[in-house]
Amino acid sequence: MNDIYEPKYVETLFDKMSTSYSKMNYITSFGFSERWRKQCVKEVSIAKGKTTVDLMTGMGECWAPILKNSNKYSKLIALDFSSEMILEAEKKKLKYKDYNIEVLKENIFNNSIPDHAADYVISGFGLKTFNNEQLEQLAFEINRILKPGGQFSLIDVSVPNSKIITPFYMFYLQRIVPLIGKLFLGNPETYKMLGIYTEAFKNADTLYNIFNVLYFQVDKVNYFYGCATGIKGRKTL
Repeated sequence: MNDIYEPKYVETLFDKMSTSYSKMNYITSFGFSERWRKQCVKEVSIAKGKTTVDLMTGMGECWAPILKNSNKYSKLIALDFSSEMILEAEKKKLKYKDYNIEVLKENIFNNSIPDHAADYVISGFGLKTFNNEQLEQLAFEINRILKPGGQFSLIDVSVPNSKIITPFYMFYLQRIVPLIGKLFLGNPETYKMLGIYTEAFKNADTLYNIFNVLYFQVDKVNYFYGCATGIKGRKTL
């Protein structure tokens, strides 16, 4: 396993970015990150009174669209292992006092969510920090926590499938984004890692292949010429 995929390394990285991550995502994606999160959640049909698990929840950026169709019988379980991100998520929870939200500071591969507890699993923009072996573990973990027939939708920034867009997009991601990050953190190296992770992740094809041989019905999803990709589907009965 490469050092950049070690959980402690990733946790420290996101701890450092916690104060600026939301703004950086919005600015550097020209607002598309927020739109993609909404689209990711819409890929599943969240019904009232159900339980949704938001893996790698960060600061709860996916909560608004998840909670849109919630009622007092619904539950949102939000999980992340970054201490600083979880602190921000706990602050956001205060804005949703009428909702049943459980925030867990836990590693996705060693968490307390019971078997078959979730009707839906969502994850926005955490996939790229996993290598292939960890993506396989992710698939088994989602299979464990999803009820039979439960739905999932996962998304992350990707290398576009356009020969015209790709060189400009990757230059922007690898060169310009770190400079913007320097304005927020004074350290361009932290945000440089996002480009490194994205280039290694490429797109959701590997993720699709992993999920497609397990107990899932799964489809690929592309957003804006492949600048973000993901998978959606359901656990088979």
